[in-house]
Amino acid sequence: MTQKTPQILPVILSGGTGTRLWPLSREGYPKQFWPLASDQPMLAETAARAEGPGFLPPMVVCNEAHRFLVAEQLRGRGARIVLEPAGRNSAPAIAAAALLAEEAGPGTVMWIMAADSAVTDLPALHAALDQAAAAARAGRIVTFGMKPTAPETGYGYIEAGDALSGLPGVQAIARFVEKPDAARAAEFVAGGRHLWNSGMFVATASVLLAELERYEPAMLASVRGAVEGAQRDMDFVRLAAEPFVAAPSISIDYAVMERTQHAAVVPASIGWSDIGSWAALWEISGKDAGGNVSVGPVELVEAKNCFVRSEGIVTGVVGLEDAVVVVTDDAVLAMHRDRAQDVKKLVEQLKAHGRKEATEHRRAYRPWGHYEGLILGQRFQVKKIQVRPGAKLSLQKHFHRAEHWVVVSGTAIVRRDAEEIMLRENESVYLPLGCVHRMENPGMIPLVLIEVQVGSYLGEDDIVRFEDTYGRA
Repeated sequence: MTQKTPQILPVILSGGTGTRLWPLSREGYPKQFWPLASDQPMLAETAARAEGPGFLPPMVVCNEAHRFLVAEQLRGRGARIVLEPAGRNSAPAIAAAALLAEEAGPGTVMWIMAADSAVTDLPALHAALDQAAAAARAGRIVTFGMKPTAPETGYGYIEAGDALSGLPGVQAIARFVEKPDAARAAEFVAGGRHLWNSGMFVATASVLLAELERYEPAMLASVRGAVEGAQRDMDFVRLAAEPFVAAPSISIDYAVMERTQHAAVVPASIGWSDIGSWAALWEISGKDAGGNVSVGPVELVEAKNCFVRSEGIVTGVVGLEDAVVVVTDDAVLAMHRDRAQDVKKLVEQLKAHGRKEATEHRRAYRPWGHYEGLILGQRFQVKKIQVRPGAKLSLQKHFHRAEHWVVVSGTAIVRRDAEEIMLRENESVYLPLGCVHRMENPGMIPLVLIEVQVGSYLGEDDIVRFEDTYGRA
């Protein structure tokens, strides 16, 4: 009887903010939660690449603020969600995943990948993964090197070395190269030995931890303390804050890959892109006869090689070439496609000027659904609220505002102090200042309502929670 090959543990890193894809991607709702390369959100698309008989349920390491977004988008996949109390780059995140993976056995092969990359050739990806997993079981830490299709300056490069004996398709790594200028990138592509650094890694938990112990023992000790002090809540693993925050912020490339003697690379052509900018998304998207990519209600007249996306407002572009135009409900980005890497500078400038649009959308997501601001005036505010079937808001009160709720569609059960009130479409309820209240959607369809707030202070921090299904303070 042949022994079954151990399953691979997908580890998805979902801590990025995707600044260069502003105004769509923002800290509150970054690019991995948006459908960009397909009709699926990027996180769900990433998880779908690692499903089937050869894989364990995924482990996702994410920002604590995004935990319910991750849980919702990976519903039904059995995902284990590890919550970082603070961002500390990739090495501490991977260390935490490796320590938790050891629970399934120290020889567990981890496939570590970002939540926000695109892959178009899945058979080629899985073939490369088979080669990488074999090398990982032989003690290697393997990265995937993407065969360049252009002299890209936005990626780091790997210079591939000699083939490794007994490991088909796997090569040693001669060296890592930082993002080059255009001339050097052209040399790399012409030479044929350099590959794009994809940021995907395959290794066993035991080998990764041994190398972290060798090169970054203080960092590993901090993360070990965070894992040992973690709280487990349903599918969430909440890393202990104090030891994790004490860990240095360092990438896995600097912590291990550029120092270890066990590094290896699998060269691959899998239609990969990190979608790190609007120009990168234009590159991989289907285009019209004029080389344009349009998403949403967009009209183009004599435009060439443009990327235009609108999230709702009719957007017209006339006579532009090589332009990027992105329109959301509260912001517009317009630029030459060659300046795509400079969006980050714009976001930093918006932050410096105190513009909340730099980091927040008008629509705010919560574990029970979402809300969006419609009108904000002096002493009043109007919001549209949507509550998922079976979900409920916290039991709460406010010190500075009263609220009116009007149901647009669906059914609501409202608790108001000692009362319990059922509301249907076109019915309303008044919640006076200071009353203890809660709303629940008992139905099978989303509950949509309009909320009118009136009071001296309308901030989201004017909430006293008495009870919450989702463990929020």
